Formats: sequence, C-alpha cells, structure tokens
Amino acid sequence: MSHVFPRQIHAPPPVATGGAGCYLFDAAGRRYFDGSGGAAVSCLGHGDPEIVAAVQDQASRLAYAHTGFFTSEPAEALADLLIAHAPGDLDRVYFVSGGSEAVEAALKLARQYHVERGAPERRHVIARRQSYHGNTLGALAAGGNAWRRAPFEPMLPAMRHVAPCYAYAEKPPGETDEAYGQRLAQELEDEILALGPESVIAFVAEPVVGATLGAVPAVPGYFRRIREICDRYGVLLILDEVMCGMGRTGHLFACEAEGVAPDILCIAKGLGAGYQPVGAMLCSRAIYDTLAAGSGAFQHGHTYIGHPVACAAGLAVMRAVLERGLLAQVQARGALLRELLQDRFGAHPHIGDIRGRGLFLGLEFVADRETRTPFARAEAVAPRLKAAAFEAGLICYPMQGTRDGQSGDHVLLAPPFIMQPAEAEELADRLARAIGSVLPG
Repeated sequence: MSHVFPRQIHAPPPVATGGAGCYLFDAAGRRYFDGSGGAAVSCLGHGDPEIVAAVQDQASRLAYAHTGFFTSEPAEALADLLIAHAPGDLDRVYFVSGGSEAVEAALKLARQYHVERGAPERRHVIARRQSYHGNTLGALAAGGNAWRRAPFEPMLPAMRHVAPCYAYAEKPPGETDEAYGQRLAQELEDEILALGPESVIAFVAEPVVGATLGAVPAVPGYFRRIREICDRYGVLLILDEVMCGMGRTGHLFACEAEGVAPDILCIAKGLGAGYQPVGAMLCSRAIYDTLAAGSGAFQHGHTYIGHPVACAAGLAVMRAVLERGLLAQVQARGALLRELLQDRFGAHPHIGDIRGRGLFLGLEFVADRETRTPFARAEAVAPRLKAAAFEAGLICYPMQGTRDGQSGDHVLLAPPFIMQPAEAEELADRLARAIGSVLPG
C-alpha cells in the first residue's frame, strides 16, 4: 500500500521509472509520448545529458546556501542571462521554487512598491476571469477559474476580475478582432476608474492563457492598449508566463510577440525543464530602486529561494534553448504540429477551435460546432479523453470548465522543443485515436 497522497485518491497513477527524449516509461514497461511536457514543463525532454551533468556538478560542489547569508555563482549567472534577454527595463531576478511562488512574490512586491513610494492606499488587484495563476491563496485569488476557487472562496483575498480575451467564445459576430480587443481593454480602464485609480495596485494576465482556456492568445493590439492604460494610472502590469514563457511560444518571453514589456514578470516550468523545481519573478529597475531607496528589503522569502542546484539546472536549460537554436525550432515544429492537427481535426464536428502559438497549442471541444455550444460538465469529455489518450500511450493535458469554470472542454498540447517531425506525426495520430474513441467524428 502506498503512503503517497495522490492527486486522484480513487485512481492512483502508475509508477514512472524512466524517460528518454520525448518519452516516459512506467514500471509495467509501457512507453508514453509526453505530448504536454507534463504541464508544459519538460521542454528539453527527458534525460538530457548536459542538464543532468550540470545538476550533478553543482550538487557535488554546493548543494545549498541560504540566501539570508549568501548568493551563489549559478544564481548570479542565470540572473545575468535572463536579464540580458528580458524585455523592457526588467532588471532584477528573484528566484523561487515554482510558478505559484513566483506569482505570490509578484503580488507582494507590487503592494510593497506602492507602499514604499508613498501610496499605501493602493490595495486592489485586477485580473481576468478564466485565468490561472497558481494554487497558493494569493495566486488562487488572482486566478479567475470558478471551479478551482470554489472550495476556498471564504479564505481568498478579494480581487477584481474583468473579461478574458477569448475571441472564439466571447467575440460577437460582426465585431472585428481590433474592436473586440479595444473593448476588452476599455473594460479594464472602466474597472480602474470605478475602483479609483489611486487604489489599484496591478493588473495580472497571462500573455497566452494556458491551463484554464487551452492556449488562447490575445487578439492583436489588446496588450498594447492594456500597457497604455496601466501607464496612465500608475498601475503595475504583471505578466504571468509561468506556463507560456521560456521559449514555449517560440519567443523566450511570450510577451515579445505582443510588443509589450511588463513591470513584473513571472516564469517557471520551462525554466528548469523538470530537472529541478525552479521559478523566478523579474521586476523593473524602477521597482527595485524604490525598495533600495526605502526599506532596503523585500518583506518576503522562502527557505529554498535561489537554490544553487535549481539555478544551475535553469542556467543549463536556458543556455541549451538559446545555443541549440530551439526558439526557431519551436516555431517550425509548432507550425508543423498545427498543420497536422488541422488536417486531422479541422472538420471534426466536435472540435470547434484549434489555437495557440509555437508548441503551445489547444483544441476546444464542442457539442455543436455551428453554435459553438460546449459540452456540459456531466459529459466528462476531458476526463474521458485523458484516459483514452493515456491508454493510447499519449500524455496530454485535457481540462474541463473552459467556458466558465464548469462547462466546456479543451486539450492542451505542449510537447518538448526537441520533438522531431516523425514524432509530431505520432503525437497527432495517438491523439486522433483517443478523440475517435471518445467523440467519433
């Protein structure tokens, strides 16, 4: 009997015993294509010798040094590399152990920044419905997914939510993408004005919404207008690239495609590629300088921030992404995979949308393609698809609640950047078998 507390108590998972490239193996000898990189984590696949060697080397020299006393060489080098490629005036890196911690740190830093610049009345954070920012209480409160929030609602700090930029389901017929994006941005400005501009700390958003919507990019121009609105009212722009960043969309930072830079940016998942748990919060020079001229300390911290082995893994991963030409490969393989998905599912009566950017792609399932009506939650389309895909030897990321936290289903695909063309064909074929068994076309 296992004493591990599993995610699903009534369906304990098999034991993973190994991995190589795009594949994972279990104790029964079965092989699975890792079509979602776990949760968009394993961007370099499994068993990369360079990353393994970097982790082993760092662990043999210095495994741990508390940041209350020391910094470390890998932390300094990784921070330098990230800032050298970061957009705008992002200038400082705060290392954490994962995405939820990165978002939690961002929220607290945003509040402390306003306090230290003499604006303690700023207390409101605005985010978007159907977003996901993590599972700590602060990050969960910023998230706008009703199902995830429901059990913990009485414990969550109050945050405001505006509409997601979700053109497939929410843009009215006849409205252009440009008009839709500007209208949604105006909703943010209206919310800021309703709350009082002097009371708003920050606006939080994912450049490409991952877990809760299934790889949904914003329409062109939306984030540029959001940036202008935040600047007008002194509201910080926090971009959550925990899932969509670090090369996943074909850009090292996903916001590069939008032509904007945030005040605070959160990364994780692909930063360590699964070889170590690591994430980071990046902030602008202005925010850092405000604390430096004030209290001189960020009132926040965790035991394992700046962990030397985690930072060494992140450094090796980022060097691999940049030096092996993987950003261009993500764009090319992403275009190929999207074409394969379009060929197989473009006319499927229960697949309404195929979307995404780079190797961050989603398919949305609908009961009626013409009306875009989603399946009811009781249909359990996503859970059945997950099981069917797993049986077919494919790990993917199906989720329910796409439309409103309850109804709607999608599958997220985020395979390793190293995926070869023949493996992209294999992914599409295995997904087709799984979908065919759940939703015959």
